[in-house]
Amino acid sequence: MASNGEGNEPIKAIVIGAGLGGCACALALKHHGHDVVVYERLKGFRRLGDSLGLGENALKLLERWGGASLYRRLTGIGNQAADMQIRRWHDGKVLAQQPLMDMAGYIGHRGDYHEAFIQAVEDAGIEIRRGREVVSYDESKPSVVFADGTEETADIIIGADGIKSRARELVLGFEDAPKSSGYSCYRAYFPGKHLREIPLCREFVDHDCVNIWIGEDTHLIQNTLRDGDEFNWIVTRKLSHEADMEVKESWFQEGDMDEVKKSLQNLDPRIYAAVETTESCLDWKICYRDPLPTWISKSHKIALLGDSCHPHLPTSAQGASQATESAGVLAVCLKLAGKDNIPLATRCYEKLRFPRTRASQTNGEDLRDRWHNALKNVADGVEIDPESIKMRNRWLYAFDAEADTLEHWDEVSSLVAEELRTGKISPLC
Repeated sequence: MASNGEGNEPIKAIVIGAGLGGCACALALKHHGHDVVVYERLKGFRRLGDSLGLGENALKLLERWGGASLYRRLTGIGNQAADMQIRRWHDGKVLAQQPLMDMAGYIGHRGDYHEAFIQAVEDAGIEIRRGREVVSYDESKPSVVFADGTEETADIIIGADGIKSRARELVLGFEDAPKSSGYSCYRAYFPGKHLREIPLCREFVDHDCVNIWIGEDTHLIQNTLRDGDEFNWIVTRKLSHEADMEVKESWFQEGDMDEVKKSLQNLDPRIYAAVETTESCLDWKICYRDPLPTWISKSHKIALLGDSCHPHLPTSAQGASQATESAGVLAVCLKLAGKDNIPLATRCYEKLRFPRTRASQTNGEDLRDRWHNALKNVADGVEIDPESIKMRNRWLYAFDAEADTLEHWDEVSSLVAEELRTGKISPLC
C-alpha cells in the first residue's frame, strides 16, 4: 500500500477561481483538514447565467461538507416539479415522461446556486480574496503571481478557473484552443409573470415545470421556477452554415431574436408564444475541447478541476455535479497521501476521476444525438419508444465520490507510486 498521510500536518492549498467548482473544492479541502485560500479575478459577482442542475451525487457531498442547512438551501433553489415531459417539436405531443430527478436533480438559476456556494465557503471560515488576477505560475514552488506583482506559495495549487483556464495552458504546455461542436444554443431567462396573460402559455407558468421539445437536429428546454415568477428557455440547434462554425467562446454574445423566431416558426405554438414575447437572448456557440492527456502539471503540484479539465455539454446536466465530485476526490487523495507526497495525491486524483467524467460527458452527447434523431423520417401517426428518448442519468446519482476513492486508494496509489518511481506517467487518454 502506498503512503497514508492521515494525521499529518495540514496541506496548504490555493484554489484559483471562485466559481461553483472552486467553491466546492474549497469546502472539500477545509472539510478534510487542509488549509485553503481562494483567489478570484473578479471583484464582485452578478447573477449570471440561467438554468443549472445539481444531482444527488453532488448534493450528498455538499451536505457532508456544509451541513443540512446548505442542503436545504440548495434543494430549495431548484425546480420543485415531480416530472418532466419530452414533447414532439411541432405540436407538443408528450412522447415520454420521467421523474425530474432523472434529468439533473434540482434545476435552478446558476446565480442563486453560486450565491449559496459563496456563502457556504464564507460560513466555513474560508477566505475568498477577490480582484486578484493570476498572470503566471511557478509550478516548481508551486506559486502564483498576481497582476499587482505579489506572489503566493502553497503545497498545491488547484486551477478551477473555468473553460478559459490559464492553468490548463501551463499543465498542457500549449494553448488549448476551443473547437466548434457544430451546435449553438440560444438562451433566455426572464420574469415569467406576463406569460400568464397569454392563454397559450398559461399552462407553463402556473407551477414549476420542465418541458423538452425535440425535433430534427434541434431541441428546446423550458424551465419554470417559483411558480412562474422566472422562466427560462434554451434552444440547441445544429449549425447549418460553415460561417456559423466560427468559434466565439463567449457567455455574453447577444442573440438575434428575429433570427430565433424565424428559425422556430414550426415549433409548438404554445411554447413559441413564449419565445415570441422574449425581448433578448444570448447566442452561445457550444465549444468543446479534446479530452486532456493529463490534468496535472509536470511537477505534479498544480491540478485542474471542473470546466478547466472536464467541461460538459448542457445535455449532460452534470457539469457542476462532476466538478463537486472532483473536489471531494482531490481532497481525500491529499488527506491519504499527506503533505510530503503531493504528487501521489494529484496523480491518483486524475486517474480516479477521468473515466467517470468522460462517461458523464459522452452521456450528454448521446442524449443530444438521440433527441435530434428520434423523429427523423417518422410520420406523425407512428409511435416511438419512450425509452429511446429518456434521459439516462440515474446511474450517476447513487455514486459517492469520496467512498469510491477510499475503496480504490490502495490499488490506484500503488500503480501511481510505481509510475512516479519510474518517471513514466501514463496519459489519461
